[in-house]
Amino acid sequence: MQRNDFVSIVTKGVKVDISLHWWAALLGLALAIVLILRKLNTTYALMLGAVVGCVIGGATLSQTVDIVVSGTQSVMGTVVRVLAAGVLAGVMMESGAANRIAQTIVVTFGEKLAIFALALATMVICAVGVFIPVAVLIVAPIAIEVGSKMQVSKLALLVALSGGGKAGNIISPNPNTIAAASGFDIQPSEVMVSSFIPALFGLGMAVLLATLVQHRGQIVTMDDLNVGEKTSAHGGGKATRELPSIGRAMVAPVVAIALLLINPLGSVLGITTLTMFQVDAMYILPFAAIVGLLAMGQGRRILDYTKAGITRMIDVVMILIGAGALGGLITNSDLPDQIVRLITAAGVPGALLAPIAGILMAAATASTSTGVILGASSFGETILAFGTTPVAAAVTMQAGATVIDALPHGNYFHVSAKSMNMSIGERLGVLPFEALIGLTMTVVAVVMTIVF
Repeated sequence: MQRNDFVSIVTKGVKVDISLHWWAALLGLALAIVLILRKLNTTYALMLGAVVGCVIGGATLSQTVDIVVSGTQSVMGTVVRVLAAGVLAGVMMESGAANRIAQTIVVTFGEKLAIFALALATMVICAVGVFIPVAVLIVAPIAIEVGSKMQVSKLALLVALSGGGKAGNIISPNPNTIAAASGFDIQPSEVMVSSFIPALFGLGMAVLLATLVQHRGQIVTMDDLNVGEKTSAHGGGKATRELPSIGRAMVAPVVAIALLLINPLGSVLGITTLTMFQVDAMYILPFAAIVGLLAMGQGRRILDYTKAGITRMIDVVMILIGAGALGGLITNSDLPDQIVRLITAAGVPGALLAPIAGILMAAATASTSTGVILGASSFGETILAFGTTPVAAAVTMQAGATVIDALPHGNYFHVSAKSMNMSIGERLGVLPFEALIGLTMTVVAVVMTIVF
């Protein structure tokens, strides 16, 4: 019996046999997108789309529950690692370490290389485990101050910040990287290392585009800083006198990155001893955070910082659960088979399914991490069946998810607009440049991991 004629799901020891139609999965996905656009909570929108898709696709109410539960169970590995990453994120944001890193980078490069410095600062902050919206909030006040002196436009500044953030996001222990790795059963460090060159190209494109448009649009002024500071209050920023030294601020990210890279470097260098180091990110990220906290002399704040970190992760975890439910609907329908037929008929190489899935799913949900988890859970087996390696699939899907993920029905669009005191129209003008940056990273990732 063919896959599209029969789907077997085992949940809690109960076997359920059911056939789901591809059009039902599409309708469920479309409903979820419409509900997200209508401002319904993203988790509920995704779950409701999954339920409706299952029911109209031919499942009973009992079978629908099994499909939804099975889908949410599939993302539990990602959820656990994301919660662990919250410890590092909380420490970096609440201790002022992220702010210190940003300020040091900008001061070091000076005004002549201001655009590059701002993009690099946002990239580095994202790369050490801070979410891209928070990274932009942290760097935005610095960008406004520097930009007002040099007469740089808001458009150019946000292109630099957002582009740098996207570059850092694909090489960080953030939820999107964890989701990509978990979806294809590999270590997050493998995704981070393989995404490094695409990230550098993304950074370069961000700097180039920002430089070209630095005098286009409204010039930023110090009046915008007051609005930006109100928005940045949620970014965990500290006054300069309270910030740790740059050496102490770098301890946590350096420890985390060093430990995460041990196994990949062992594989590259052929050192068996290093390849035997297979400690999961679930252990490494909290450990690095605690070491960094002690190095900054803030060990007594561990309860406060971990609480802040897990609070920031709650929304991400809930969205991942909703995405898992919708992924269960798609996985257990014949939609992946239909897409394969469409790709084959169109003459598109099957290896491109991973980045295409990342682009489409991230655009649908306006979220990099949600797009990756949906793409991996829904099309993972199909992508690998084309002969794509797990690393190539994870890297290209994650890069693809950065192309058009900053759409108005997502949180990042509005947070980044407020950080630069931009109107909705002004923020929409940034989207084409963000898409070019994401597309650059996607093309480079495809060339590196699939073509060669």
